[in-house]
Amino acid sequence: MKVPQAPDHIQALKPYQPGRSVAEIREQLGLEKIVKLASNENPLGPSPVAMERIRNVLLGLATYPTGGLTLRQELAKTLGVGLENVVVGSGSEGVLASAMRSYLQPGDEVVTAEGTFIGFYVLANAQNLALKTVPLTEEYAFDLDAIADAISPKTKMVYLANPNNPTGTAFSKEQYDAFLKKLPEGVLAIMDEAYYEFAGEAWVNYPDSLQYKHDQVLTLRTFSKAYGLAGSRIGYGIGHPDLILNLLKVKLPFEPSATAEAAGLGALEDEQFLRRTLEVNRVGRRRLRAKLDELGLAYTQSVANFELIPMESAERADWFSDQLLHRGIIARPMVPFRLPHCVRITIGKEDEMDMLLEALDDIFG
Repeated sequence: MKVPQAPDHIQALKPYQPGRSVAEIREQLGLEKIVKLASNENPLGPSPVAMERIRNVLLGLATYPTGGLTLRQELAKTLGVGLENVVVGSGSEGVLASAMRSYLQPGDEVVTAEGTFIGFYVLANAQNLALKTVPLTEEYAFDLDAIADAISPKTKMVYLANPNNPTGTAFSKEQYDAFLKKLPEGVLAIMDEAYYEFAGEAWVNYPDSLQYKHDQVLTLRTFSKAYGLAGSRIGYGIGHPDLILNLLKVKLPFEPSATAEAAGLGALEDEQFLRRTLEVNRVGRRRLRAKLDELGLAYTQSVANFELIPMESAERADWFSDQLLHRGIIARPMVPFRLPHCVRITIGKEDEMDMLLEALDDIFG
């Protein structure tokens, strides 16, 4: 008997490689203290209120969840939209996957930037779509004019990440306004705002896409970053009722899990945790930039919870990440994100930043 063969476009894919774990590096290098600043996770851990909500539902795990209905209701109330405008899923990436299954067929064209969220590339290639990418600007930002120009009669979806991962850069309200005027009818624009909480707090000119209520835009947000729930896989999408209805038709019936929904409900309540998270990020980013300036190292103007550091070459970036690793700092090389000459570093707590800044001094000082 032979194993059934997957289609060629699936066989051509490579499995996603997550960032290296603390346990893996400890075993490999024998270091006592290791700090993981590679995955844009919340250094404070999860919201305490979210944890309490999770504990409260554990005895009910024998019962099927409701598909996120309660969380949808709370999000609608919090965001000032209707229930019919909200869908929840396994992270914002889960909602993105549902949108792509709902609106795209093999061979359809999608447009995005070269150097953005790797999850979109994976989903597009897994669905055998025609993926068209546009270079980032010299400032490592989305070039919305070039993306608008790249849209063809075959284009069915445009993916925008604001702020962008892995660069942390964001486009302004004026740039977004100009792009929307160029968006042809029938093209769905995905506005990925996974780092919305950080950007909205850091930059007054950041365009909150919910203020636009554009019929062709699906906004994605997540509880993974600012609320510390990456392990729960809970995110949501906001859009026109017709868009949301089609996503509800194709998403997994019992997605999200009961514990993930409970975590999201708790996170919405925990404003104190969110304020503390934003403050830790503010202070840590200021300290890191001061050190990078002191050492003469370039970095992008990130408004997220990480900094991207471009190096002279891919070899230099590999050397840099290895130097950090041997000093107990796990950073993220950007080869999978199509930026092989860059290294991304997440903002950590005070003691983690102390360790990082000391390592930077040791390497470059």
